[in-house]
Amino acid sequence: QVQVVESGGGLVQAGGSLRVSCVVSGRTFSDLAVGWFRQAPGKEREFVAAIAAIGGYTNYAGFAAGRFTISRDNSKNTGHLQMDSLKPEDTAVYYCAANTAGAFASSWSNEYDYWGQGTQVTVSS
Repeated sequence: QVQVVESGGGLVQAGGSLRVSCVVSGRTFSDLAVGWFRQAPGKEREFVAAIAAIGGYTNYAGFAAGRFTISRDNSKNTGHLQMDSLKPEDTAVYYCAANTAGAFASSWSNEYDYWGQGTQVTVSS
């Protein structure tokens, strides 16, 4: 059984930084692409960033480029999303997802096979 478990959410002031992480178990992590999505209250889930299994290719949403950095540590089966210069509009539940089509850093949520339960990120003004 595959499990995706996020951690690292919390409350931060605008302009601050936060790193969320996810540990994936039950599959060979190095074969999986990892994506981060978020959902704010009253809004649809949206793509944040993704990293492919091979070559470290990354893909960012426009609002994330330049402020967020996605990375992975295959030795620890862990994906990370470093978020800097946070804004109140970044407040959302952040979800980590794993895609067995590991070659692609997809922005499409329906291409991801496994999802975590989400971690709350709140940015105060």
